[in-house]
Amino acid sequence: MRAQDQAAADQLTTPRDPANRWPPQIRYILGNEAAERFSYYGMKGILAIYITTVLMKTQDDATHIIHLFGFANYFMPLLGAWVSDRFWGRYHTILWISLSYCLGHAVLAMGDMTGTVDGKVACLYIGLALIAFGSGGIKPCVSAFMGDQFKPEQRHLLQKAYAAFYWSINFGSTAAFLIIPWVRDHHGWSWAFGVPGLAMGLATFIFWLGTPKYTRVPPASKTRTAGFLQVTWFALMHQAEKQPGQYFWDVARTRFSDPEVDAAKSVAPILSIFALVPVFWALFDQTFSTWVLQGAQMKPYYVGNYKIGPEQMLAVNPILVMIMVPIMTLVVYPLLGRLATPLRRMSAGMFISGFSFLIVAAFQTRLDAGQELSVLWQIVPYIVLTAAEVLVSTTGLEFAFREAAPSMKSTIMGFWNLTVAIGNLLVSFITVIASKVLGTASGQDVSVTPQMFLFYAGLTFVVGILFSGVAAMYKYRDASAAQGK
Repeated sequence: MRAQDQAAADQLTTPRDPANRWPPQIRYILGNEAAERFSYYGMKGILAIYITTVLMKTQDDATHIIHLFGFANYFMPLLGAWVSDRFWGRYHTILWISLSYCLGHAVLAMGDMTGTVDGKVACLYIGLALIAFGSGGIKPCVSAFMGDQFKPEQRHLLQKAYAAFYWSINFGSTAAFLIIPWVRDHHGWSWAFGVPGLAMGLATFIFWLGTPKYTRVPPASKTRTAGFLQVTWFALMHQAEKQPGQYFWDVARTRFSDPEVDAAKSVAPILSIFALVPVFWALFDQTFSTWVLQGAQMKPYYVGNYKIGPEQMLAVNPILVMIMVPIMTLVVYPLLGRLATPLRRMSAGMFISGFSFLIVAAFQTRLDAGQELSVLWQIVPYIVLTAAEVLVSTTGLEFAFREAAPSMKSTIMGFWNLTVAIGNLLVSFITVIASKVLGTASGQDVSVTPQMFLFYAGLTFVVGILFSGVAAMYKYRDASAAQGK
């Protein structure tokens, strides 16, 4: 994997010009990300079936648990970003918190060894909590740490670098979706949860190998740079001291330097964009819950003796991403030029994601009517949702890093991950409410129904319109981004 990443990087560089060469340590970060994502998605991909078949819980329970875990996993980046920016720095935060990550996988693997369902449930909750702390804690740091490796004269390489970063994520997740269900079917649940733990150990080791070559940005405790919360809180508490003609942030300049205030000031416009993204994640992360549960109602497909079921179908998404990202980054965006600004790409992705749920709603209507459908039909909504993901998620990572002030990069990445957390919390909240209101009346689960799929599609179309309006008013800090470069 590292050799392939380096070969791809070499093809995109001009050997005689250092400004056009990727830093060599990038290979360790990409390798770490691929192995870490294998561990995470290998575990997450089998959760829905584990919860409903081994723990004997309902579809609504499984949907609630999985998305509550998703919320915790993506809420933790705020803590990881704060610790990284203020105290430990990105390198040490990634290295040390990864140990909790490994421990969480070990607890999940031990769960299958317990003799009671209550014991398995306890191990599930403890293991998921440790994984959420570990995965969430390092999440904003890894992507920002990769950006730290590029010098100012290499900023034009960031778009391709983040495309490669996202490609490595999907390389690891593809392998996980294809391998871990097979491990479960042939060796049991302990190994199915244990192998991802081994992969996380490998991810930590790969990251450590690059230690001598990394560029490390000192945390604010060493540079004595004020953070976003410090500056914002001071500005809020001293608004009464504002002089005529002064604006909200001006009062903070009496205590903090202009670069510190300007860095904090840059966060609010970015958050105005992020505020509408959670609905996209509410749809996308249901591939691990409601889409898997829908696929379990479909007829599996066999390639020889290898079964393609709902969990294996999860691999369709990362495979398509690995195909689409290079095409979009190297061909489509350059052809579109100024039309392909980051926020225009994200706006298009919001609308496209809604169409994928119209398709799964149609499938569920047929399944509820007693028709037999092959699980391969799910390829269609996966294609649509993956196109939306490339436009929203890949672009969002690029947008977050390019628009954030240098001292706020991990913090901004933490807020970006918070959009995923809120999206998962939204699904969990809607599922609980719908289950109590509609499920009580019908006596059935409601999370995998045409009505719920149509509800999410309609919600996304409404939010997509709002997002387009906000995006049109946004003023880019990075002039090249405004030109679609």
